[in-house]
Amino acid sequence: MSSPQFESAYLVHGDDHGRVAERRGRLASLAAEVSGAQGVETFDASQSLPGEVASALGAMTFAIGRRFLIVDGCESWKEKEVAEDLAPAMAALDEETTVAFFACEDGRRKAPSSLHDAVEAAGGRVSAEMTLKARELPRWAVGQASGLGLELDGAAAQLLVAQVGDRQQRIMRELEKLALEYGPGAAIGVEEVEASVADSSELAVWALVDAIVGHDPKAATRTYLELRSQGEDGPRLAGLMARRVREVLTISERLEAGVAPGEAAAGLRMSPYAAKRRVAEAREADAAGLRRALEAMARLELAGRGASRLDFDTVALRTIAVVSS
Repeated sequence: MSSPQFESAYLVHGDDHGRVAERRGRLASLAAEVSGAQGVETFDASQSLPGEVASALGAMTFAIGRRFLIVDGCESWKEKEVAEDLAPAMAALDEETTVAFFACEDGRRKAPSSLHDAVEAAGGRVSAEMTLKARELPRWAVGQASGLGLELDGAAAQLLVAQVGDRQQRIMRELEKLALEYGPGAAIGVEEVEASVADSSELAVWALVDAIVGHDPKAATRTYLELRSQGEDGPRLAGLMARRVREVLTISERLEAGVAPGEAAAGLRMSPYAAKRRVAEAREADAAGLRRALEAMARLELAGRGASRLDFDTVALRTIAVVSS
């Protein structure tokens, strides 16, 4: 296998901080694989001035092979300091040295234009990682899916964005999971996205339902209160909890009836991964207890529609204590 090829210099900047951090982590990992820990030097630009990085570039080291310098936080640097103190050192980079600058930009805090110029003059590569507007995300998702060997149609792309939110990293992770689940060349439509991609609220509630199904009342209560403090809608949480319990109960009853574990989740709208989890939960659960829990959940859903004199959270906490004990 051939070794990866590296440029002499990189500047990765933009307001998509997650993507900038992801690329920094990827380069650091590759650098450590190629040169070992001794061949990688890291700098925090909020603590290290451009002149200090310039001095490091010109310093002699005992490292064998390619040397990497990774500088984070370059949005804090000043134009003049980069132009006067760093640019001359960049113009004389050793051919076995790679220096990479990362800038998480926000408002006026941006990588200096003199840093752009210095990287380009050194024959390096400048990359912008910018967040997209919401209306641009479905088209972007279609393009990313194509790169993974998937044919994602427009309606499915819109649903995907609606399900997981506007974070490009999260959309990309879901596309990668779809690629693994359906394989190269698969056509992904609305049906596949609905079956395989959980929405943000569902993901948030998993920990809560895990605690309920796992009979951990303390964890369930704590998680419920955390979710509510984060603005999650109480009646919506109740509906998601009831759906999960209903799914596990259905599978549990099928297992009791002698259906094979591999077929117990047939017909339920969920991904293969989720189906395996539900089957595992059902095998550990008591069907009678799940029926009682589902009855309690039904009463909680009614409370969410105004059928109780008590405050909804009071009813919810009492229900959680009962069904998770």
